[in-house]
Amino acid sequence: MRRFGRSRGTTFALCGVLLMAAIGAEASRWGREAASAAPTPPAVRTLGQEQVVLTPRSAARIEMPRGVPAAHASALAALPGDDLLAFWWAGERESGADVKVYVARWDDGRWSAPRPVVDRDTLGDALGFAVRRIGNPSAWVAPDGRVHLYVVATGLGGWAASRIVHLVSADEGRSFDVQRVLPMSPLFNTSALVRTSPVGAADGGWLLPAYFELGNKYPMLVSFDEDGDPRWITRIGSLTTALQPALVAVSGREMRALMRDHGDDRRLQQAVSRDGGESWEDLPASGLANHDSSVAALRLRDGGFVMLHNEQIDTAASPRQWLRLSVSADAASWAPGVDVLKGLPGDEFSYPSVQQVGRELHVTYTFQRQAIAHHVYDISYARTER
Repeated sequence: MRRFGRSRGTTFALCGVLLMAAIGAEASRWGREAASAAPTPPAVRTLGQEQVVLTPRSAARIEMPRGVPAAHASALAALPGDDLLAFWWAGERESGADVKVYVARWDDGRWSAPRPVVDRDTLGDALGFAVRRIGNPSAWVAPDGRVHLYVVATGLGGWAASRIVHLVSADEGRSFDVQRVLPMSPLFNTSALVRTSPVGAADGGWLLPAYFELGNKYPMLVSFDEDGDPRWITRIGSLTTALQPALVAVSGREMRALMRDHGDDRRLQQAVSRDGGESWEDLPASGLANHDSSVAALRLRDGGFVMLHNEQIDTAASPRQWLRLSVSADAASWAPGVDVLKGLPGDEFSYPSVQQVGRELHVTYTFQRQAIAHHVYDISYARTER
């Protein structure tokens, strides 16, 4: 683990710190979704002495920017009250010159029209160097109400040459100011990316999951203080084929990381921390299939955990055609909960995000690389029979 000195304000690029050894060591398909997402009997799964009950309420799509054919990688963040922000990138295609990060707001049961947050030109102007492409967002709403947005951006090369740019909004996502490039590696802070949601820390700070993917691929974690300044960075476990960690706080200082598998196991990879994320121990791979696809996870406020992941169909042409919500009492053993969407070979429903608002579970995900879908589930609990 490496600790950072305190830094504030408009520092856009920070000195790299040595983190690890170097690199070597449309309509017809949506019709199928609407049918699959129609209300079904509540899904009930045992969680200790209680059962969590997930009842589908609605399924729709977030309005996309007009004339923009591709969208991917949504990230939800909960505002004070019952509102949500959804971020995603959209453009002609992945890595396209016209790609922008967009935001929409869930307010009073409906999504606002999308607004652009940042594109490669405005980001390059703020940073003082050329930005070739922008990608995944990840967002966190701090206790003081400020929205912290982390965006993947590259100068030269592909995603393996990415940096993580930190932006902040003081007006609930209406406008953002660039703060810094996160100090992630000695390679000019490159080959660092984000995908999944941060989790809160007991002292008002938060933990941002990240990952490295130039050569070896491995998960990382960045700790921020209550003011949004980075304070330390660590690697999650020792695997070199795991990435995009989804974090859940289990109890006390225990945390679990659930990770995309880029290796031969094709199983959900796992790690555990017992000191609030500062050090990590690898766990055996889960029994759940993971064919190189991102997952999302959340601890429910009244107990239990949910995870969104792509279930595998052995004969499928695409490992991302079946998106499922699984449930757990301990974030270790998972049981099927609700099938969010089960499509046909070649379909893609991927890169999910999940947040709880009151007694509702909100889910977003990439729909066919064309749009961002949004589902809502009612959360309730029932006592088990003994």
